[in-house]
Amino acid sequence: MSHLMSQSINLYNQLAKSKLFKKTINFDLKRIKTVLKKLDHPEKQLKNVINVIGSDGKFSLLTSLKFFIEANQQTTSAYISPSIKNIKERFWMGKEFLNYREIKDTIHIIKKQKINLTIFEVLTVVFILNAAKRKNDFNLIEAGALFAKDSTNLFDFPRAQVVVNINKQHLNFLRKKTLDEVINQKVGFLSNFTKIYVGKQKSSVLKKIKKRLKNNNSNIDYSHSWKLIKSKNNFYYKDKKNKLLLKSKYIHSKGLLINLCLAIKIALDLKIPKKIILKTIPKIKYQGRLEYINKGKIIKMINKNEKILIDGCHSETSARNLAEYLKTLNLPVYGIWGMTKNKNPDLFIKQFRGIFKKIFTVPIENETAALPNTLLSRIAEKNDYRVESSKSFEQALKIISSKEKKIICVFGSLYLCGNVLNKN
Repeated sequence: MSHLMSQSINLYNQLAKSKLFKKTINFDLKRIKTVLKKLDHPEKQLKNVINVIGSDGKFSLLTSLKFFIEANQQTTSAYISPSIKNIKERFWMGKEFLNYREIKDTIHIIKKQKINLTIFEVLTVVFILNAAKRKNDFNLIEAGALFAKDSTNLFDFPRAQVVVNINKQHLNFLRKKTLDEVINQKVGFLSNFTKIYVGKQKSSVLKKIKKRLKNNNSNIDYSHSWKLIKSKNNFYYKDKKNKLLLKSKYIHSKGLLINLCLAIKIALDLKIPKKIILKTIPKIKYQGRLEYINKGKIIKMINKNEKILIDGCHSETSARNLAEYLKTLNLPVYGIWGMTKNKNPDLFIKQFRGIFKKIFTVPIENETAALPNTLLSRIAEKNDYRVESSKSFEQALKIISSKEKKIICVFGSLYLCGNVLNKN
């Protein structure tokens, strides 16, 4: 285990063991608002807050927008959930991530307030206190599981609120386990005093969102004015005034390209010049989202004819997005699958029928919420996959690797992808 990974795990363990902080999720804004009041309302010092809300695509939207704003010589703070490789990745502060000492010192300040908080609330306050000091031009804030009483729902007058794809996730947090209630929790509590962007949705979902936002007084953009188009093997963002080439070696799937297009729409509305957007697109990378590993320790463990692709997809929608991309590859694909609890592994794995030559199920290191690899094997077998249970990622990789030209796809969990990236 790397030193950085060890420090990150130690910090999470300290939070989990604290008598003040609870690991369980408990949606209630009273606790965090009490702490922020005692700290003299640092949240009110954040300029140009942009909330990012939804089920799938928050990270890619936020990352794209961050790239565009910073390319325009403006600064951003960004709060991201979850981190992939280590806890520092949650807190971007304009030029660098918070270091471990800054995180520890801020947690100590929060502890002194003697308010019981959830761990996610603590992390949110860590971000707010440090972002308030930086006074960056924009603050990009990714919501947690829902939004109604999520600890990031603190701003009455945000610059914008962006709703990416909404689907049937996070039902375990709801009494009414329906898509209608997911939509209600995510969009029913948006600000009445902002610009709302609703990303591309299924028509049935969009209809429900529009009904829920019918009485919202904000200026709402439902993404009718732009689209993703394909012409001569190239993808473009297109609206009435612009047609921008999406030139990228790193963004591979239609779902991710749609999120990029939404970020372009917002960037154009923020008056970021088109030439800056075009120059920036090739630089954008999404860690752990359809990401090829091209160098590092793991590459030395496989044959030169093999490629490793990692994707943290864990929902039915994101599984379909990965599956559609894998279908375009004219190579055998082997899967290394790990997953956490509170997901639907049976529905998830059904999306990959006819794609994987064989699936190897693995546990996820240092993740207590991981599903047993033996359980995942039984689910894969039930769905008629060739499957083998492995004790570790390394063991699975050793069995798969050969001279055969192939893609080795690690999928099912951002935490599994983080482990692989740390090993690399």
